[in-house]
Amino acid sequence: MNVVAFAGYSGSGKTSLVERLIPVLKQRGLRVSVVKHAHHSFDIDHPGKDTYRHRVAGAFEVVVASESRLALIREFEQPAELSVHHLIAELYEGVDWVLVEGFKSSDLLKVEVWRAATGKPVRYPDDHFVVAVATDTPEQLPESTLRPILDLNDVEALATWLIDNQERFVYRPELYS
Repeated sequence: MNVVAFAGYSGSGKTSLVERLIPVLKQRGLRVSVVKHAHHSFDIDHPGKDTYRHRVAGAFEVVVASESRLALIREFEQPAELSVHHLIAELYEGVDWVLVEGFKSSDLLKVEVWRAATGKPVRYPDDHFVVAVATDTPEQLPESTLRPILDLNDVEALATWLIDNQERFVYRPELYS
């Protein structure tokens, strides 16, 4: 499997970029998974649903499945900050690409998503895991770089760049254990 992270500050367009990239990769016959970090408590379960009732009753894990979907809900008894590598290990092995969003300090190779309009600084000068920058304003990048500069609005070109460079993104779990 190949793994690439998309890093950037809130409002830079990471989610929109990943959302547009998924169908482009799928059209090329690739299976795609996503790992997303949430900074706050979140709930995918709702009061009144069976799975919610089981979880609230004290189940550590609830797995719900149908013929078209599977969901695992794990309730931690104590706060647990899982690494991105723990989450990747939970994924199905038959996936071609894992797109990671929200782990900007991880040790994964990253495409930095940057928009001048956010007023936020760039990360690439200080993060050697950033291998490319996706932006809609390359002329406004505050520091020059030898990294590829990708058009944030050209998802086809981004997909082609990822596939052309996929040997760089092969995930080797033994490096992170």
